[in-house]
Amino acid sequence: MLVIRLQRTGRSNLATYRLIVAEKARPAKGKFHEIIGHYLPSRKDDSLQVNTERVLHWIGSGAVPSDTVARLLKRQGMKDMDKFIKRYTKQKPKKAPPEGASPVKMEEPPVTSNAEQAAPTDAAEGSQADGDKA
Repeated sequence: MLVIRLQRTGRSNLATYRLIVAEKARPAKGKFHEIIGHYLPSRKDDSLQVNTERVLHWIGSGAVPSDTVARLLKRQGMKDMDKFIKRYTKQKPKKAPPEGASPVKMEEPPVTSNAEQAAPTDAAEGSQADGDKA
C-alpha cells in the first residue's frame, strides 16, 4: 500500500520535511518512490511547496495521504482531503449535577494556633534530649 507522508530532514532543532510517496511498510527514512514537495514549519508562514499534479496522480493510483499530510494539503487549498483526515477522539463530557441538588462542600479541618502546634513538637524534642542524656 502506498502512502504520502512526511520524511524528516534538516539539522537538530530546525526540522524540515519532505513529502514523499513510499510503501507503508518501509521505514520513515527508507526508500521512497518520489519526492512531491517540501514543508518548512520553522518559517513564519509555514512554507509548504507541493506539486499538486503529482499528488493527484498518486492519489489516483491508490496512495493514501497520512493524517498530517491531508491536513496540510487541505490548508493549502486542495479539495477532497476530508475523507483522509481522521477525527480526534473527543473526551466524554462531564456530567452536570442534577438541577435540584446543591454542590457538596468539603469541610475544612479546624485551624489550630501556632502555640498549640508548637507544644507537642517541643515535648517530643525534650523527650529526645532526655533520652540523649541517659
